[in-house]
Amino acid sequence: MSLSVFGFRAMWSPTFIGVLLFITVIYFLVTIKWRKDFKNSTPLTKYQVVCFLLALLSLYIIKGSPVNLLSHIMFTMHMVQMALLLLLVPPLLIKGIPNYLWQYLIDLPIIKPVFRFLTKPVVALIVFAAFFSFYHIPLIFDFVKLEETLHGIVTLLLFLSAIFMYWPLVNTLENQPKMKGLHKVGYLIGNAVLITPACAMIIFASAPMYATYTDGEIWMKAMALCVPAGTLAGLTQLSGPELFTNMSPINDQQLGGVLMKILQEVIFGIILSKVFYEWYRNERENADQITQEALLERQRLRENEYR
Repeated sequence: MSLSVFGFRAMWSPTFIGVLLFITVIYFLVTIKWRKDFKNSTPLTKYQVVCFLLALLSLYIIKGSPVNLLSHIMFTMHMVQMALLLLLVPPLLIKGIPNYLWQYLIDLPIIKPVFRFLTKPVVALIVFAAFFSFYHIPLIFDFVKLEETLHGIVTLLLFLSAIFMYWPLVNTLENQPKMKGLHKVGYLIGNAVLITPACAMIIFASAPMYATYTDGEIWMKAMALCVPAGTLAGLTQLSGPELFTNMSPINDQQLGGVLMKILQEVIFGIILSKVFYEWYRNERENADQITQEALLERQRLRENEYR
């Protein structure tokens, strides 16, 4: 059965497009027209614009396009959605928002102590991994999937935990703690290790664990999160997600767990390659500086000998 039976609104989320366009307009107004109202503001760079627009485009593809609809039909697509939402969008967003805006936000009295605590590397790792694992416990997952407001809150909190997790890695604020060199490698490895048990539970389960992908009645209730109620009421021929895929529920679940780990490794691999490049460049610069200082010292010694 084609996804078109759910209608244009469910497939392309025009309201979400409007929200993202509104955010884009506010972004350019704040960073260009109202920039001078902020302390230590700097001109917007092309790199920041590209990162921000890529973050919003990725967010729309993940949560507004048919990918979002498919994530309610196939567990595989849900895990792909989670991987991209939590591992790809946050670093783009951090890089896309200028430092002076981050500083303004972080310095707000109600945010400052919470942000300082939750962006400590060990805390950020544990909170992100624990939240991700907790959410994918079958009883909790199925309950959240049936409550639209709760699902939105949980998704937002998961996304914020991913922001906190990435912050020590990619932020460039002068007064914020940063990780250097091989510490970043250990941090990424630790992240990969901590969410492995949740993925392993999904991959090696002997039977499907999530009722929202196997029970037709519960699945229909969960579909209300992304399909208008009026549209669902008219689709009396639907009996479950099996109408849209030939994959068995257990294979769908296992593939979802595998893809989550693969996408994590790919994204972290790209970040690691950048970390190693920066580490190599810094070491090379330090070595060149030491060599230059040694040459200057030798030259001074020779000049003293001639005198």
